[in-house]
Amino acid sequence: MINIVLFEPEIAGNTANIVRSCNLTKSNLHLIRPFGFIFDEKHMGRGGLDYWEGTNIVIHDSFEDFMESVEEGANVFLSTTHTNKFYTDVEYKDGDYILFGSESKGVYDYIHERLDNHAIKIPIREDSDRSLNLANSVNIVLYEAMRQLNFKGMR
Repeated sequence: MINIVLFEPEIAGNTANIVRSCNLTKSNLHLIRPFGFIFDEKHMGRGGLDYWEGTNIVIHDSFEDFMESVEEGANVFLSTTHTNKFYTDVEYKDGDYILFGSESKGVYDYIHERLDNHAIKIPIREDSDRSLNLANSVNIVLYEAMRQLNFKGMR
């Protein structure tokens, strides 16, 4: 199973859509506070619908709290635009974590420094300073990891 990690997510709809993806892939979802929204079904919109139940969601108070919870031997990959290594250039294994930054600010420099050796990116056109939507980015990388794990437990 893959662990998806959202660092200080800001947009409820993105998080709700990621809940749905995690549910359908049996992936764990880790959320690192603070959130830019109220975290309950009412405020999260229709994106998660009835996928909340059956999705393992773990909430962490800080990046440090999250890192203390990481299973021994697991990799923590950082999805970022600040690296040369593509998300397809790494080997994912069962239990790995893939961390995504907040929609407007990504992650702090100290997190980049700590996870620099495991930074990955989704390629975009060279002349753009923009990035993909968070929910779309999660799905791209998540499904590559699932492919590498032979879509274990999926039909």
